Amino acid sequence: MQESEEIIKVGISIGDLNGIGAEVVLKAFEDPRMLEFCTPVIFASNKTISFYKNHFGFSMNFHGIPEASEAIDGKINVVNVWKDSPEIAFGQATQTGGEYAIKSLRAAVEALKAGLVDVLVTAPINKKTVQSGEFKFPGHTDYLARELGGDSLMFMVTDTLKVGLLTDHVPVKDAPSLITEKRIREKVLAMEQSLIRDFGVQRPKIAVLGINPHSGDDGVIGKEDDEVLKPALRKLADNGHLVFGPYAADTFFASANSRNFDGVLASYHDQGLIPFKTLSFGKGVNFTAGLSRVRTSPDHGTAFDIAGKGVADPESFKEAVFMGIRIFRNRSEYEELTRNPLKKHKLKRSPKGMD
Repeated sequence: MQESEEIIKVGISIGDLNGIGAEVVLKAFEDPRMLEFCTPVIFASNKTISFYKNHFGFSMNFHGIPEASEAIDGKINVVNVWKDSPEIAFGQATQTGGEYAIKSLRAAVEALKAGLVDVLVTAPINKKTVQSGEFKFPGHTDYLARELGGDSLMFMVTDTLKVGLLTDHVPVKDAPSLITEKRIREKVLAMEQSLIRDFGVQRPKIAVLGINPHSGDDGVIGKEDDEVLKPALRKLADNGHLVFGPYAADTFFASANSRNFDGVLASYHDQGLIPFKTLSFGKGVNFTAGLSRVRTSPDHGTAFDIAGKGVADPESFKEAVFMGIRIFRNRSEYEELTRNPLKKHKLKRSPKGMD
């Protein structure tokens, strides 16, 4: 593992070839100051990156390499994952676009597991076109949970707002049945641990949103909150965890109460992501907490409707890079602190301490 003062190597999967992934990646690193923060290692090919560079009129140079181990600091490194020239059809959901997105992702994950890159930032994929006999996952999160291990948590984060999900990419009709006492405990503990080691919060306070409207209104609008969610939260609270709720989701983010918590756990995808993206779109980051490695991504999708037009905003991708670096450094410091308890006082007093 690198010391915190060294340049962090950021592995980047290129996403769907027909979306805005490559555009936001190259726009981000068109600013040479980005190379002062990290060394980008893009998993694609020289030919493919040259196509995007010419199409969008970018002026930066890049360094083609056969393996991630040959990445050079101060350069935009491109690992040649493939040698052919796949067809790029901006704005179209094609099997080719999905196939090469997964080739890039697999190569990036292998480099991450091998320690050749420190952080993984993934550009958006199309969940339908990536499906194949070898890849049957609803998105990045489930695939990375298998490859990297740990209890994964889809965690949407900014500096001031952090929203995790009890259930993520599942049909709304299936969400209540998946919310069990075991899952509630796992997700609360995953969020708590991430807030401690990844964000430096010593005693995290977590709010949990109800499953049903008005958290069930004492059983009038569904019994899941009373029968499953409330008892599980009581057990966690009795064991010393600062977990509160369930709160009615319709007013939670509109009230000042939401600012009293370090993290918010939503019951299902849209319950958490609609308010998060409304409040933070373009600045938010999708972080997969609970894994053995750090992975982030921008808070948007492939945006086929604007792909190839040169108008995609790279800010969320940049935030994903910066957030990944910060989390990596925080986690490295936390692991050093817990590995060497005698250094705890020194670390707490350092500018980059866990306070």
